[in-house]
Amino acid sequence: MDAAAVALTALIVFVWGAFSTRLGRADLSAPIVFVTVGVLLAEVLQVIELDLTPEAIKLLAEVTLVWVLFADASRVGFRELRADLGLYARLLGLGLPLTIAAGTLLAAWLFDGLGFWLALLVGAALAPTDAALGASVMTDPAVPERVRRALNVESGLNDGIATPVVMVAIAGAVAAEGLQGHGVRTALADLAIGVAAGLLTGLVGGRVMRMSRRRGWASEDFAGPAVLALALAAYAGTLWLDGNGFVAAFVAGLAFGHVARRGEAKEVLYVEQTSGLMSLLTWLVFGAVAVPIVVERADWRVAVYAVLSLSVVRMLPVAAALAGARFPPPTVAFLGWFGPRGLASVIFAVIALEELHAEADRAVAIIGLTVLLSVLGHGLSAKPLAGRYATAIADVDHAAPGREAAPHLPVRGLLPLHAARTTARTEKGE
Repeated sequence: MDAAAVALTALIVFVWGAFSTRLGRADLSAPIVFVTVGVLLAEVLQVIELDLTPEAIKLLAEVTLVWVLFADASRVGFRELRADLGLYARLLGLGLPLTIAAGTLLAAWLFDGLGFWLALLVGAALAPTDAALGASVMTDPAVPERVRRALNVESGLNDGIATPVVMVAIAGAVAAEGLQGHGVRTALADLAIGVAAGLLTGLVGGRVMRMSRRRGWASEDFAGPAVLALALAAYAGTLWLDGNGFVAAFVAGLAFGHVARRGEAKEVLYVEQTSGLMSLLTWLVFGAVAVPIVVERADWRVAVYAVLSLSVVRMLPVAAALAGARFPPPTVAFLGWFGPRGLASVIFAVIALEELHAEADRAVAIIGLTVLLSVLGHGLSAKPLAGRYATAIADVDHAAPGREAAPHLPVRGLLPLHAARTTARTEKGE
């Protein structure tokens, strides 16, 4: 990448930071903006040429995923998990495995010759959700707080839970194709090492940071970069031990957040902001480099899979997981639809392409087109559907005035729609 491309990219990031709230009100999320900008600059206007090597793209993807996994995990509070453990157990313990299984079966049935391991790769890579693609939903007070929290916690945890499945699928595909690499047994051992190393790093790092804050030893100027480095240390140290660094980063984030959150862990915000910057760059590279390739290689089967993956493959498992939980139908449909596929899926595809080369082309095209449709579909539908959902759920509650509101969705948690829209204008958008 030349100096002009770097300068232009930096300027675009600055403009987004200066006008992100304003753009968010127009239903333009960060992924929509940066994917579109990447396509326009590289393919339409042809003002920049991202001559990034596969190694450079993989490095960007891996570092971004490490910080995103650590930040997402550290943001999840154990008190929140305990308060709604049944709901999260349904979404993550039942809904997520069903989504992976449904995506795998659909890929194996729709694409002849794909094979089990690549089908599993597609199903697992497209199972994690990305709340950033529906940012307006997460800040809209018209949506009940419990629903927003469920979407946020699910998004924060499911990418880390799906990561081991993706890595096992890649290892299985490597072995099946006779390529040099580790087999499935080695991959499972790597996962165990990653869990142990991440747990140790997160607990020790969290206690050290908490003690340093309490005694005034930690400088506020460098506490954030220190935690950023801790995430990379968990990843790289685990690789040195022949373990899975991504799992280590996720587990380290969980442990660090649990320990350090007892104090004012402001440094976690620094990790979130840095991973946010890396995410913007990744989306821009996705638009400039990957989207043209995906569009060129996609056929009608890939398009059908992408549409089904974003609809029934996600919505039916969520409905099955929430059966008997006393959620009204509008809430089940809303939780099912807002499962956007985003950054984690893109990074999984990049890693698979680096490990499997041409063998992963079809799988990468499937993942890429699904993410592209999700960026547009979920990003543009977030605010309108949030308003319609709030109206629908209010109608459900008012239809039976003689009964108590369902405990899962208290009426007092809903604002009038016009007041909600006014309040939303004052909240920070993404």
